[in-house]
Amino acid sequence: MDLNQLIDGLILYVGLLVLLTFHEYAHAWMAWRCGDDTARLQGRCSLNPLVHIDPIGTVVLPLLMIFLPGAGRFLVGWAKPVPVNPYNLGHPRRDELLVAMAGPAMNVILAVVLLGLARVLTWTPWTAMTEFLMFLAYLSLLLCFFNLIPIPPLDGSYLLRHFTGMSHETYHKLAQYGFLILILVLQVPGVRSTLAGVTSFTWMLMARGWGLSA
Repeated sequence: MDLNQLIDGLILYVGLLVLLTFHEYAHAWMAWRCGDDTARLQGRCSLNPLVHIDPIGTVVLPLLMIFLPGAGRFLVGWAKPVPVNPYNLGHPRRDELLVAMAGPAMNVILAVVLLGLARVLTWTPWTAMTEFLMFLAYLSLLLCFFNLIPIPPLDGSYLLRHFTGMSHETYHKLAQYGFLILILVLQVPGVRSTLAGVTSFTWMLMARGWGLSA
C-alpha cells in the first residue's frame, strides 16, 4: 500500500467516525428529549467521537474493510450503543421507537446535507471535494440501512422487538450474541448486495434531486 492509499483510507475512516458520532448523538438527544437522561449523564449526548467508540465496530472492523484488498465501496461499522432506560420514557412504547429511529434518521439528514454541500461546491473552485462529499453521503445512507437490520443491538432490532412483543429481558439476552451474529450475517453475499443496492438507489434519487449527475 502506497502513501496516497494510506492517506485516502484514513480520510475515509475519519468521515465514517463523524457519521457514527452524529448517529449516536441523535439517539442520546432523542432519549433525553423523551425523558430519559441516562445517556446525557454518561456524557453520551455529545459530538465528541471518543465517548462513542466501540473497539470492534468503530475501530477494528472499519479499518479492516478500508485497508484489506477487495473491500470496495462496502464500508459499515457501529459505535457503542447508547444506554436507554425505558422506564424513564414518557411514553415507553412510542418513545423507544423514536429513540431507535433517531440514528438512521440522522444519517438520512446528513446525506441530504452532504449532497447539498457537494452541489454548492460545483459552483466554486473547490470542485475536487465534490466526489468525496457525495461518497460520504452514500456512506451515511449505507449506515442508515445497515442499522435497520433487525439484529440486536442494531436499531432495526427494536422494531422487531415491538412487533413480536419480545420482553426486555429476552432482548438483552439475544443482544449478548448480536455482534457475533451480525458479523456472520455480513459474510452472506445476498445481505451485502441488498444493502448496497438499496443504498445506491436511494443515493441516486437524492443526488438527482440536487441536480448532481449520478
